[in-house]
Amino acid sequence: MKTFDFKNDVVLENARVQLRPLRMSDHEVLLPIAIEHRDLLQFSPSQINSPKKLTYYLEQALNAKKAGVRYPFIIFDKQQQQYAGSTSFGHISNYDQRLEIGWTWIGKGFQGSGLNKECKFLLLRYAFEQLEFQRVEFKTDSRNLQSRKAIEKIGGKYEGELRSHTLMSDGYRRNTVYYSILSNEWEGLKSSIFHAQAEYK
Repeated sequence: MKTFDFKNDVVLENARVQLRPLRMSDHEVLLPIAIEHRDLLQFSPSQINSPKKLTYYLEQALNAKKAGVRYPFIIFDKQQQQYAGSTSFGHISNYDQRLEIGWTWIGKGFQGSGLNKECKFLLLRYAFEQLEFQRVEFKTDSRNLQSRKAIEKIGGKYEGELRSHTLMSDGYRRNTVYYSILSNEWEGLKSSIFHAQAEYK
């Protein structure tokens, strides 16, 4: 059985985007994105809209990596030749052969450009084809219609809603909705929804 090894430097890329391991030094290139739109993580329990908050966010992400529970990436848009945001693998269970894709945020200037879909393709392909995992999970705030539509557009199947699930930074307790994609669904999605991405080298 294949396993996810946190000691490996996982770099995923195609002609459009590169995902490489997040580093503390990335604070400099991510800060302009984080503070330009202060509501970028409106539906996330974490906030990044100040230098101090972004530092804490990066520290938490890298500590989670050391603990073997999350693997964060920085997103580089090759088309615009700019860093665009961050995404992660998380809740990785080698025994159960499943993981979550999430903690994703990209600057509003990159939204609607197809960049997020490119990232999801690379992450899904790695999970199903390299790791040979059986299940990929997604979760989001039930109020976050943009995120829910994006997950559904890439083939995520709605599984249910957990009420009063997560405490937000403003004290609100959000309901969390869960989606998944299974390994036996991947080839169909790759030849349909991700057909263009699958053609990239």
